[in-house]
Amino acid sequence: MHPQVAIIYNQPEASRYDNRGEGAAVYGVLDEVDAVKRALSDIGFVPMLIPLSPPIKNALQTIDNIDTSIVFNLFEGFEGDPLTEIIIARALTEKSVAYTGNLPEALHTCLDKSLAKRALLDAGVPTPAYQVYSSKTSEPLTLNFPVIVKPAREDASHGIYAENVVYTTETFWSILTRLFENSSEPVLVEEFVNGREFNATVLGKEVLPISEIVYTLPDGFPPVLTFESKWDTESLYYKHTQVICPAKIDRSTESRLKNLAIKACKACGCRGYTRVDMRADEKGKLYVLEVNPNPDISPGAGCARQSAAAGLSYTEFIKVIVEQAIGENTL
Repeated sequence: MHPQVAIIYNQPEASRYDNRGEGAAVYGVLDEVDAVKRALSDIGFVPMLIPLSPPIKNALQTIDNIDTSIVFNLFEGFEGDPLTEIIIARALTEKSVAYTGNLPEALHTCLDKSLAKRALLDAGVPTPAYQVYSSKTSEPLTLNFPVIVKPAREDASHGIYAENVVYTTETFWSILTRLFENSSEPVLVEEFVNGREFNATVLGKEVLPISEIVYTLPDGFPPVLTFESKWDTESLYYKHTQVICPAKIDRSTESRLKNLAIKACKACGCRGYTRVDMRADEKGKLYVLEVNPNPDISPGAGCARQSAAAGLSYTEFIKVIVEQAIGENTL
């Protein structure tokens, strides 16, 4: 019999996302937890569910009391305090317990999209030109339109809608104000790369088959992965956003995408499993949009889809993640 595995995750609670109609992403963690629990049981481990709730002091006490040698880390930080994701990962590191996913340093870099972009540029990884705004700054926009305006410290496409792709200065300031009113600070503004969109899961030292996001939207709707396209099954964006995996690309493009994903993960200090989002411009040049450590690994998510395309069952996928945690397999 294998040892116990503690699965730590956010206890879903009422939050500001409910008021914005974005609560589905918060409660979706329970599907992920249930799937991981079943997979671990199939492997032979004894899973133990440990939900974490604020305040962080109590959560840290819970971590300190965990009596297992392996932790499956599905914790994504408390609502309104994203730094708690890093704090919990650091506590696991200091506890000297094997845990899945990324180290606190990588989580810190990628938690703020502007920090991640700086790390990418320092490593020579192409990423769209950008500026960062807060409600206390009013510097002029110097980027080329169109631009996309998005929260710098959110994931799961929170706060991203079609109108976030803007074409005029007047609209830009309007969207910026809306994001500030929704407590989304700081805000990242970057030049919008209007070409084919791809993402890749880096699993240890390997890149799983590439996915392409294909948009069949009516004219006037920008091709962008909005919150609705992920979570609102009745929305126009959900119905007209398709994922193709493996992507229909030639070997050269596949090689360039995989190499870029590896470089992006190395630049941000990632290990375990990470999703890298990329786009090509009209000339085929590739850009890294985001690096997402510890992305959603529920059965319907992109990582699981890509692992299936690589020939892994969901249980085998989870087994690889656990084995990497035990072996501390890094890039």
